[in-house]
Amino acid sequence: MVKLVAQKIGDTQDLGIKGKQGILKSMKTRMEYLEKKEHRIRFIFTPKHCSWLNLVECFFSSFAHRVIHRGNFMSKEDLKTKIINYVHYYNEHLAKKFNWTVISNKDIKEMTDKVKRYVLKFMS
Repeated sequence: MVKLVAQKIGDTQDLGIKGKQGILKSMKTRMEYLEKKEHRIRFIFTPKHCSWLNLVECFFSSFAHRVIHRGNFMSKEDLKTKIINYVHYYNEHLAKKFNWTVISNKDIKEMTDKVKRYVLKFMS
């Protein structure tokens, strides 16, 4: 990925050797390079277990289905207007407050037991 980004942004510096030196030396050095704010192409690394991303994915799925896939756009400005209109519509009519809760170990145990019973019911 580092080599592709370097090529696309026109970075001609020596990237080094994977596992030995330079930007390619380690995962940390590669991430630092890919996260640089001054690059035209920039990666944002998020934790692996980000449940809030599910909500973001749902929004973009709905957006793609309702606006992009069914859309007929005469210009970039027309597309921009329809995107902004959808965001306003979504915020007014579709968005719902989401209350995050902390789940106790007891609740987790109850949920996993319930899933196990459900799975065993259909496997037997």
